[in-house]
Amino acid sequence: MPAAIQQDPKPAHAAAYTCCMPAESSQEPTYTLYRRGIELLEDGDFEHAAEPLAEAARRAPEKTSIREALGRAYFRAGRFGPAAVEFEAVLETHPVDDYAHFCLGRALSLTGQKRRARHHLALASNLRPDRSDYRFYRRLLDAGRPA
Repeated sequence: MPAAIQQDPKPAHAAAYTCCMPAESSQEPTYTLYRRGIELLEDGDFEHAAEPLAEAARRAPEKTSIREALGRAYFRAGRFGPAAVEFEAVLETHPVDDYAHFCLGRALSLTGQKRRARHHLALASNLRPDRSDYRFYRRLLDAGRPA
């Protein structure tokens, strides 16, 4: 390995992104990629939303807003493992983010990791006891159904 790579390791929360971005995206500002991903996410085009969001996250892995949006895109596209990675990254810097705990719990549940899922759904429910949806999915998991 070149010495420059050895001296500049990626942060622990930097995920490996598998999608390929068109060449023109390398010239676009990160915020433009983020906004395009959000628009696609809002339009329900979850697979395509993941592409610019993954590139934005590759460029700025410390930006939790990007990581959360990418996690949502992965989740809605049925890619629960990668979604869990993104929500875990959010929780590394924001450990009391109820929404990240909720989404991580749901993603873990759908990958078969029930024990870990239960922990995060319980945290989300306790952080925001006013959220009936958090309690609903926690009860589903407690009843033995995927949350």
